[in-house]
Amino acid sequence: MNFSYKSFSFSIVVFLTVIFFATVPIAEHKSFHSEGEIASFKQMLNRQVDPVDSTIIFPTFYHCEGCHGHDMQMNAMLDSDGNDVNVVDNWRATMMANSAKDPFWRAKVSHEILVNPNHSLDLQTKCTSCHAPNGHYTALLRGAQHYTIDEMLLDTVAMDGVNCASCHMIAEEGLAETFSGEINYDTSRVMYGPYEFPFAQPMTSFVGFEAKYSEHINDAGICASCHTLLTKSVDLEGNYTGEEFVEQATYHEWLNSAYNAEKGETAASCQKCHMPRIDDSVVISANYIFLQGRSPFALHELVGGNTAMLKMMKEHREELGINADEEDFDKVLANTLDLLENETAEMSLNLESLDTDSLYFAVEVKNKAGHKFPSGYPSRRSYLEFVALTQDGDTLFQSGVMENDYEVKGQTEETEPHYQVIRSEDQVQIYELVLGDVEGNFTTVLEQSHTALKDNRLAPLGFTTSHAAYDTTKIYGNALNDADFNKENGVEGSGTDVIYYHVPIGTYEGLVDVSVKMYYQSLPPKWMNPMFEESTPEIETFRAMYLNADLSPVLIESQFIDGIFVSPVSNSEIILTDVNVYPNPLKGNLIFFDFVMLEDLEGINIYNQQGAKIKSFQKPTENNIRIPDENGLLVLEFIYSNSTIRKRIIKL
Repeated sequence: MNFSYKSFSFSIVVFLTVIFFATVPIAEHKSFHSEGEIASFKQMLNRQVDPVDSTIIFPTFYHCEGCHGHDMQMNAMLDSDGNDVNVVDNWRATMMANSAKDPFWRAKVSHEILVNPNHSLDLQTKCTSCHAPNGHYTALLRGAQHYTIDEMLLDTVAMDGVNCASCHMIAEEGLAETFSGEINYDTSRVMYGPYEFPFAQPMTSFVGFEAKYSEHINDAGICASCHTLLTKSVDLEGNYTGEEFVEQATYHEWLNSAYNAEKGETAASCQKCHMPRIDDSVVISANYIFLQGRSPFALHELVGGNTAMLKMMKEHREELGINADEEDFDKVLANTLDLLENETAEMSLNLESLDTDSLYFAVEVKNKAGHKFPSGYPSRRSYLEFVALTQDGDTLFQSGVMENDYEVKGQTEETEPHYQVIRSEDQVQIYELVLGDVEGNFTTVLEQSHTALKDNRLAPLGFTTSHAAYDTTKIYGNALNDADFNKENGVEGSGTDVIYYHVPIGTYEGLVDVSVKMYYQSLPPKWMNPMFEESTPEIETFRAMYLNADLSPVLIESQFIDGIFVSPVSNSEIILTDVNVYPNPLKGNLIFFDFVMLEDLEGINIYNQQGAKIKSFQKPTENNIRIPDENGLLVLEFIYSNSTIRKRIIKL
């Protein structure tokens, strides 16, 4: 039976508390609890509650659940509004909790082994170091050279995935100095926590580990060992090239950002976003009603962005042996969507200009995350869907539309370039890392990754090419030469990108509605297909789940401009005489213009960025007009009897 206090009645809690205050002083006992208390626990639970055997290096989450899980008496693990924020239930349905049970991960490991079978033991050992760290390091600390998936499947502590001990036993010594699954654990039977003067005896008595305060548990370095990963590259025959490839570098991306700061508005560790703090005073241990609350309290939501995988594991939780129910998954999914929709990116959409046959738009995307977006495993990508519709709902222009198979329409078979200007429907802006093998061809085999064919993932605020961590966080491809990528007025570190859309309108006259949407995908078909060309038991298990899964991309942000009026003028009617309009940008209301044949000018129309006419002037006789009090992009239309000239200005 799993060790849990969820079945305790209130009388048990009262009984234990009375015993606590009635017995002789603590110092007279070897443990916090008397022998009588422990005997009572055993009798009431009908199980052993002795501390974790000294030969066991890492406890399972069951050993933590009794005090840090759900409190049936609703005294501990509650926020100020009475909401249950217990550590175990918040954790149990996360990707971290189920990292060893993740069917995509198991399938991908089997795929890598199928490609390079001679590397099987090394591949399994490396992959389990982060996905099953407790089992992996138990084996290695006991002298094993390798740790396999088969061993993991039979190992209770390994199947906990990334559990309490996986993080709370990481040593301060050497923190953030080792990567690629090389984790320095403190094996002196301690559990590090964020609060001074911990109430330590219950953990010592019932788990056999000492609760110990240390500031390093809140340091981003806790995440570094697994969230920067370099793989050893091989050629197409499976021979090591001697080179390494940065498969993911979320921690180093954070280092190369404005969030890597000791103080200031931007300072934020990984924990600040992925384990958000609440200022409520929370009692952090059940069964001891005299305990005072602790603040701030870190919600153990461990939230990421992989909704597709979470939905798949929710659907197949019994088959995968996941100890979480639908309600647990629903909570994690809600937290994940909240992070993606509100804390990931923001956009703006502006009509830059219109001429006789085209509309020109600028879309600015801003990364709000403390690392590149997307980050982590390289299958993840984000893309922009841009659509212009006529007033009847017909498509005038589209880029980046999702097809029925969850693939993005218009992209190339392998590497879609990064764009500064998109002029046709077969061009789409996809933010992604694309892997290349030794011959420069697209690959999804991690061991064969030798170079990046493209990395235009949105950089975080403060990211620069001169930072010491840039060697592991490089930009690759056309984005390197894009003057608007991570730059503002030529200065690096904006965390933004601007994409210009050139929308042809042909002979259409009427209103145009425009939308731009940013989507996120964690398991796109382009990444899955090479693996699905092969077959292993793990691939077949994942294939069955994948083909029946809801793989809808997540909408991150959207912007709209409706009702832009367009009225094309034949090219033969345009005169070559230009108009010089100044000042531009305009801070006041009086604008000047210089041109030839003022006497032939019939009128001037002014349009706002929605295309609505806001002012007209008939046969002006002066070389200036007064602009209405409407800021933003304005279009001045100079009308002659046989021609039209349009000029764009910015009104501040």
